[in-house]
Amino acid sequence: MLEKGALYVVGTPIGNLGDFSPRAQETLEEADFIAAEDTRVTLKLLSRFGIKKSMVSYFEHNKEERGELILGRLRAGETCALVSDAGMPAISDPGEALVASCAAENIPVYVVPGPTAVISALAVSGLPTGRFTFEGFLSMNKRGRREHLLSVSQETRTMVFYEAPHKLRRTLNDFESVFGGERRLAVVRELTKIHEEVWRTTLREAAAHYRQHEPKGEFVLVVEGAKPKETREEYTLEEAAELARDFLQDGVSASEAAREAAKVSGLKKGDIYRLLG
Repeated sequence: MLEKGALYVVGTPIGNLGDFSPRAQETLEEADFIAAEDTRVTLKLLSRFGIKKSMVSYFEHNKEERGELILGRLRAGETCALVSDAGMPAISDPGEALVASCAAENIPVYVVPGPTAVISALAVSGLPTGRFTFEGFLSMNKRGRREHLLSVSQETRTMVFYEAPHKLRRTLNDFESVFGGERRLAVVRELTKIHEEVWRTTLREAAAHYRQHEPKGEFVLVVEGAKPKETREEYTLEEAAELARDFLQDGVSASEAAREAAKVSGLKKGDIYRLLG
């Protein structure tokens, strides 16, 4: 029996419908309504399990308006099941905002655990799992992407990123230029689906491969952390200039390339800039 006036965060399959748990099914059956990222996708899941339930569309571009609607219904004593298209809601997902709003109003929030791509990919990556960071999706904005990667360039924990196929090439190229080509990488594709693949390789090899092959499917990228000895002081001036030349290939100015290379290397921007000339 669900608690009235509560939000239930329900994990759904990331590919294989056999991963849908009995408790998740019961929760969707008993909830007064479902808040779904894409009602068309959720309708397929409901139809597969014979569930008939009213739904409210709730996604990134309507989360403020629909969030207020959902909160109003929760305040009135209804129960809501929150689902995303695949995996756990609120993880790299607009459900984060709804959960935060409920927390702010002391509206009960419960979780019905389910599959999640970040943990599944990490588990099969072959990389250290004792400590890791989840970095989600990189920004579409070039500057935002670069700042994100620079901020974790010296991260020693294993890092997990999500990426869409149409952005994969650019992301791998950025990884190679910022992290270095020798870092180990697990390219995890189409988790739990027919064409599931785990490719354990290096950043250099992966970037080169996808320059020649079209990326297909949804990707999770598990990146080896920096070695503890890889500190800023270990960069030579020529290495920093080479890093700046990589940045130049992204179309930034020489001054901007030198500035970003200085952030990574700890060397002076002016010294790097002079080598670029």
